[in-house]
Amino acid sequence: MKAQQNRLYEDVKFLTELRPYRNYNNIESLEKVCSYIDKEFTNSGLLTKKQKWIADGKEYTNIIGVYNEGMTKRLIVGAHYDVCGDQPGADDNASAVAGLLETARLIGQHKPFVDYTIELVAYCLEEPPFFGSEQMGSYIHAKSLFQDKVEVIGMICYEMIGYFSDKPNSQPFPSPDLAKLYPSTANFIMVVGIDKYDDFNKKVRKLMSDNSNIDIQVVSFLASSSHAGLAGLSDQRNYWSFGYKALMINDTSFVRNPNYHLASDTIDTLDFYKMTEVINGAYSAIIKII
Repeated sequence: MKAQQNRLYEDVKFLTELRPYRNYNNIESLEKVCSYIDKEFTNSGLLTKKQKWIADGKEYTNIIGVYNEGMTKRLIVGAHYDVCGDQPGADDNASAVAGLLETARLIGQHKPFVDYTIELVAYCLEEPPFFGSEQMGSYIHAKSLFQDKVEVIGMICYEMIGYFSDKPNSQPFPSPDLAKLYPSTANFIMVVGIDKYDDFNKKVRKLMSDNSNIDIQVVSFLASSSHAGLAGLSDQRNYWSFGYKALMINDTSFVRNPNYHLASDTIDTLDFYKMTEVINGAYSAIIKII
């Protein structure tokens, strides 16, 4: 069974219609998101856990869904559920949370045989003013793995996976040199990482691309480990800090999507068919990573 558009749509609809908006100031809305994610993980047959911490006097929560608990090795798949300011955040990052929930459903339906634990994590506090700090939910999670001496296979971050265009020359680039290397039409998905973990990037991209069920082009981008720049603008950055392989699956974010961090980042701007293809490819990589 493949990822389903209608389920992705319902998840994004719930997240984007929440008021007040799910930013760090609105604890009640964040708690509603946590309850929703917890329920969906549980309905998918995953063991659900909560990871809590205090930031600026308020309590925030990561929701963790665990499949095949107790294995020596662990693969992390994550997405952040908070938004930046007062905006619906359809692509950033409801698209990725919906993808995470659909991944959970596929795991629950297929019950893949893997000899490692798969941990799906919905993070809070990815967005400003906490971005880049040790109060990011992904930093809290990565640090806990390190402290517990967990053998981590790698981390896959879903970050903005819903904005696409089939119009010619719809994909901008920050430099002419990059434009020569990648498609000019904004209908592809990108695996983004750093050269230090090139092997992990190549493996994930190949597993996604080799999946006969996938109907979207998968390309890769590697940044320098010492100057990650745009490649480090999401939760995967915090796993690098602890020496874990990590990458981001991304639609090129604000390079492509003009609605980034604006009120216009709405559900009607997303392409749910291509989102399903991204998740079909990612699921294939998740269950075949070793």
